[in-house]
Amino acid sequence: MSAVPADLRIASPWRTALPAIAVVLLALVAMYRDTAAAMVDIWSRSETFAHAWLVPPIVLWLVWRQRAVLARIVPRPMPLLLVLLAGAAAAWTMADLVVVNAATQFAFVGMLVLAVPAVLGLEVARAILFPLLFSFFAVPFGEFMLPPMMDWTADFVVLALQVTGIPVFREGLYFVIPSGSWSVIDECSGVRYLIASFMVGSLFAYLNYRSYTRRAAFMAVSIAMPILANWLRAYIIVMLGHLSGNKIAVGVDHILYGWVFFGIVIFAMFMIGMRWAEPDAPAPAAEPATAAAARAAGFDARPLVATAAALLALTALPHALLWGLQRAEAGAAEAKMALPDELAPGWRRGDVPDLPWAPNWLEPSAVDHRWFDGPAGRVGVYVAYYRGQGPDRKLVSSLNGVVHMNNREWNPVGRGSAEVPTPSGAVPLQATRILAPQPAGSSTRPHLVAWRVYWIDGRWVAGDAAAKIHNALARLRGRGDDGAAIVVYAERDSFDGATAALSDFGPANLPAIGELMQRTRDAR
Repeated sequence: MSAVPADLRIASPWRTALPAIAVVLLALVAMYRDTAAAMVDIWSRSETFAHAWLVPPIVLWLVWRQRAVLARIVPRPMPLLLVLLAGAAAAWTMADLVVVNAATQFAFVGMLVLAVPAVLGLEVARAILFPLLFSFFAVPFGEFMLPPMMDWTADFVVLALQVTGIPVFREGLYFVIPSGSWSVIDECSGVRYLIASFMVGSLFAYLNYRSYTRRAAFMAVSIAMPILANWLRAYIIVMLGHLSGNKIAVGVDHILYGWVFFGIVIFAMFMIGMRWAEPDAPAPAAEPATAAAARAAGFDARPLVATAAALLALTALPHALLWGLQRAEAGAAEAKMALPDELAPGWRRGDVPDLPWAPNWLEPSAVDHRWFDGPAGRVGVYVAYYRGQGPDRKLVSSLNGVVHMNNREWNPVGRGSAEVPTPSGAVPLQATRILAPQPAGSSTRPHLVAWRVYWIDGRWVAGDAAAKIHNALARLRGRGDDGAAIVVYAERDSFDGATAALSDFGPANLPAIGELMQRTRDAR
């Protein structure tokens, strides 16, 4: 812009376009401030996503680097892109209905990104495409990878120990070697290394390569490298502890060694990547003032302002819909639910056994946990009922489950599915096999099998995603957000014996539990 005389620069289309897009982006942040605040809260309290604080300033800097290119472009709005923006707003609405934070945050950032081509045009968006896509790194996303990456880490460490010649006995995420026992917890999964590596690797590829092939290749390496490095890190830590008699690589220095090793790996990745670095594209030549003036003369601000106004009106609609639903649900009474002393005939409430375990569902509206004695022996029933769900009270959450991922006593060693026949149809369930802590003085360990299912608006639902969808549809039909997690479990000397007890209990008692859930829901 410095090549344009002051009298012509005043007429630049960016004098209108910049304030317009700034107003749109700030208005979106204001309208969706709860979503934005939830993102910032996670950045503040989670070490895994602390890097997201750097995303907004990096995006602004990357856009600033393109200022000479942008100055030559005449902003021309693309109203058709409001259709995609409406889809993002609808996705945010559905996600907010069932309190899926990651989905609301992706939809929110998607609206911010789509606002740029909608108001300023595709040519502007192409010039700053990478900064726009880089904005999605601000979304704290990826914790769903914790369980599989913990399993992969355990698989590699056990295999490496066996290849090294060290005998190892494994149960799930726990393994024992002659010098002691180890377990893979969430910090060992490598998720935080993976997310940080992919972000900085993407930025490195954009800044150092012009070839899309090289960029894609380096970004792929930035994904694979931290996974492999984390496996090797975990193995080295176990070996250090083993060879030192558990004097080093345990406790706090366990984590410290991990970050030092990760830093060395990232540094090596960058040094190798620099060998194929490409020079920056030459800076554009100064533009004649007459060309800038001619370009500005063809600019009409009215379509741009109209598109910006339509965009803001469109993105305000989800809040109007949610306001109406919240008003309709505001009068619901506090949920009250209790299991009866008798379910099906022959299954009566029993004494509390010496079993210090319970499923892990946080902040339910009502909860009951009882044991029932029947023809197949003793079976436990846990019900967590939810009403008025929000960020701190969610039926389906990564923090809810049969066994918390950091539980070091109760060891889940297998997962699968089950199906219970009932008069109204088969009920699908998710099954988890769990080894209990070994009692003192005993040579055997109790075997626990837990069956889990959701009840939502009169339906039995097995999966987390399906539960979210049914919960959203129930709210849209005006039936509220009531739902429950039901876990039935049995402890026996073998997994087969526990499964047999549940197979006897389920068909007889799940219908009675479903009727109790329906009565609780109808008493809103």
